[in-house]
Amino acid sequence: MEKPIERTYEIMEVCLLAGKIMLQSGGETYRVEDTMMRMAAAFGIERTHSYVTPTGIIFSAEGTEPTKTKLIRISERSTDLKKVSMVNSISRRITGGDVTLEEAMEHLQEIDSLDVTFPFRVQVAAASLASGCFMIMFEGGWNDFIPAMISGGMGYLSFVYFHRFVPIKFFSEFLASFVIGLFSFLFVKMGVGQQLDKIIIGSVMTLVPGLLLTNAIRDLMAGHLVSGLSKGAEAFLTAFAIGAGIAVVLSFL
Repeated sequence: MEKPIERTYEIMEVCLLAGKIMLQSGGETYRVEDTMMRMAAAFGIERTHSYVTPTGIIFSAEGTEPTKTKLIRISERSTDLKKVSMVNSISRRITGGDVTLEEAMEHLQEIDSLDVTFPFRVQVAAASLASGCFMIMFEGGWNDFIPAMISGGMGYLSFVYFHRFVPIKFFSEFLASFVIGLFSFLFVKMGVGQQLDKIIIGSVMTLVPGLLLTNAIRDLMAGHLVSGLSKGAEAFLTAFAIGAGIAVVLSFL
């Protein structure tokens, strides 16, 4: 009796680790649940139940007495779709019978500890270039391309550093948008920039929670109302923080 119970716990640990990585990396709720249940079925546990929210995962496995249930807490979330893709690849290999339970745990632990993000200077450069391109996309003039690049880059740089010192996401976004508004205003005041609104719009696009809003809509459409509404509320608060930071600059300057 001990060995089947121990194996059930090991299978649940593998499934929960996969779900944790996906959820922390920006995966949709329904994708996390489906991946966990498919992996468990591939390892011999057909009857499983999962309940996933942005802050936690509850996973239950039937077939053994008593029914086993585990809970893990999700405290940090980011956007890292490469890790989501890597976990999906492991899941497909498990479903195809190409990976054992021990190998799956080893691969997932490697993915969990892996840092696949770009270097910080590359992120700032990409944010700067994206800000300038977004400004052009919103019908801004080429004279404002450089000011938008600098404002967007400084805003993203401020967001990262503020979040390191004060790990409150909405406060960091508020301060970052404030920096963007301040730089944009100064550029226009000095005559370097021409259209203040276009510079601000292009610069704040790197802070806009696009993936979060998309996942909220997809979760709602898939019937995951709790996750969809919570992600939608988070996206709304993020948008409010960004707008408030810009509004403070425009109100006092």
